[in-house]
Amino acid sequence: MTKTSFSIAERLKQTRPGLPRSVSLPRVDQVEVKQRKKVVDVDNISLDPDVVKKLRRWIMGVAIGEPSLFLSFEFDLDHGPVVDAIVPPLFFLPSESNNIAFSAFPDSPQFDQGSQCHSFCLREQLSSAYDTKRPATIDGYIYGFSHFTQKRDKASKRGYLQRSVVILTQHQYPAFFTSLVHIFGPLFLEHGSPMLEAACHNIATWSDPKPGETLELGFLGMVINVEIPHTIDQFQLTETSSFNEKYDPKLHVLASSAPFFPPPLLLFESCLSNLWSIWECLVLCEPLLIFGQSAAQTSQAVWWLRDLLRPIPLAGDIRPYFTLQDNDHATLVNRLPPKAGLILGVTNPFFEKSCSHWPHVLSLGSRKGGSPNVRPSASPLAGPNGNSAGPAPGWKTKTHRRYISKDHTLLKELESAIRGNDRQKLRASFALRRHFCSRTADLIAPLARYLNTLIPSPHEVAEARSSKECLRLKPFSHTSFFVSLKKNGCTLPFKSTAKRVQFYERWLKSPSFGVWLAHQESIVQTILNTPVNLTTTPTLS
Repeated sequence: MTKTSFSIAERLKQTRPGLPRSVSLPRVDQVEVKQRKKVVDVDNISLDPDVVKKLRRWIMGVAIGEPSLFLSFEFDLDHGPVVDAIVPPLFFLPSESNNIAFSAFPDSPQFDQGSQCHSFCLREQLSSAYDTKRPATIDGYIYGFSHFTQKRDKASKRGYLQRSVVILTQHQYPAFFTSLVHIFGPLFLEHGSPMLEAACHNIATWSDPKPGETLELGFLGMVINVEIPHTIDQFQLTETSSFNEKYDPKLHVLASSAPFFPPPLLLFESCLSNLWSIWECLVLCEPLLIFGQSAAQTSQAVWWLRDLLRPIPLAGDIRPYFTLQDNDHATLVNRLPPKAGLILGVTNPFFEKSCSHWPHVLSLGSRKGGSPNVRPSASPLAGPNGNSAGPAPGWKTKTHRRYISKDHTLLKELESAIRGNDRQKLRASFALRRHFCSRTADLIAPLARYLNTLIPSPHEVAEARSSKECLRLKPFSHTSFFVSLKKNGCTLPFKSTAKRVQFYERWLKSPSFGVWLAHQESIVQTILNTPVNLTTTPTLS
C-alpha cells in the first residue's frame, strides 16, 4: 500500500470509526494486482500546477471543482480491466478504481473489431473531506465517458486488444463530454501520451464556464461550440439555443442533452407506440430497467429519458451503464422492490433474471436486430435473430395503464421516419424531444398556476419585512389544488377527467413532485427575501 493510501485509510479509521464499509476501505475480496508494465507512459507528461488548476476548474463547472480525468485502461487477462494511468494524478480507493475500470469496458462488445463511446455513473466512496487534494463532487456521483476500442491481436491471450480511454467529471453534461471523448479517444489511441498532454493544455486555455454561456472551445485542432445550461434542470431546446446561427447538431452542442448521434429514434424503434406510457412512468418516478445490446445504447437512452423530465428535477438514481461489478449492485439489484425513480441501463443477460420482479422493462433497438451505436469493421457478434442475449426489444410493464392519449399524428411521422434516411430519423428525434418537452410543460402548468396564488402579495411582503419575518410560500394544499385543477383544467390530453385526477394524485405523492415543489419554494423564498421594493407579485412559470 502506498504512503498516500495508507494515510487516507488511517485517517478514515481515526475520524469516523463507525463509517459504513461500503464507503470506507475496499472489500476484502479484491485480488492483489501483480506488477505489470504500463501500456501508456505518462511519466514524461508535464503539467504545471496552474494548468491542473485551470483544467479542474473548467471541467468541473463554475463554482465547485472536481477534475475531469483522462484515464487509460487495458484489459488484462489475469486481472480483468485495470487502470493504466491517471492524468492529472488523483487518488481513488481500490474499490473505486475497480468500479471505474469495469464500467469503462462493455460487458459484450457487439462487434468483432471496432469502437464505441458510452457513459456511466458511479457513486463516490471517498469524499474530499478525507483527502484535501480530492475535489468535491456536486451530487455525490462521478460521471465517466468512455471510448472503447477492440482489435484483433495475435500476441494477446484473448486474441484481441481491448483499450478504453475515459473522461471523468462530476457534471451531467452527456452531449458535451461524449463529443469530447469522441474526438480525443481515437487520437489518443493513435498518438499516445503527447496527445493526452496536448488535450490537457487545450482545456486549461478555455475560459471559465458560466451558466447560460455559449462558448467556442478549441480542442485538438477542432472547434466545439457548446451551450451551457442555466441550471442542470433546464431543458435546452434546439429552437431557442443561443448560437449565432441556425442550430446544426454536427456543429453545436447542447451540453446537458443526450447525444444526438446516432439518431435516438433508432433506440426506441420497437416501442414507438409505448413512448407515452414510458414518459408517464418517468414522471411518476417508476423504476425502469433499460436493456440494450451495447453500453452505447443504454447510456444514450438513459440520458435521453432523463432529458425528457426537464424542468422537473431528478428525484431518483440513474445509471447509464450498470455492471455486475458495480459497488452498488447489491443495493440496487436485489429481491426487494426497486427504488423509486431508479433508471438502470444494463446489457448483461444476468439482469433479466435478477430483475424479473421489476415492474417495467424497456429493451432497446429494432426487432430486426443490430446496434446503431457502434462502428464495427466486421459483422456484429449477436444472437440467432441478430440480437444479443436478453429480452426481445420492446416495452413490458406489469402495472402501468396509460392516463394520457397518444399523439397519433406524431406516431405516424415517427414510424415513417424509421424507414427513411438518417436525416429524417434525426429530424423525427428532435420532433419527439420537443413533443415531450411540451407535455412536461403542460403537466406542471396547473401546478405553477396554483402556486402563484400562494405567493404573498406586495402588501403582505411589506408587512412581513417591517416585522423582519422570513417570507415564504403559503402551505400547499392538495384539496385546493384539485379545486383549481377542476376550475381551470389542463392542456394535457387525458383520456378522461377521472384519469386526470388519478394521475395528479399519484404524482403529488411521488418523490419527483416533492423535489420540484421544494425547488419552486426555494426560488420564491429567494426572491421574496431579496432587499428590493416589490410593486408586483413574483410569478412562477
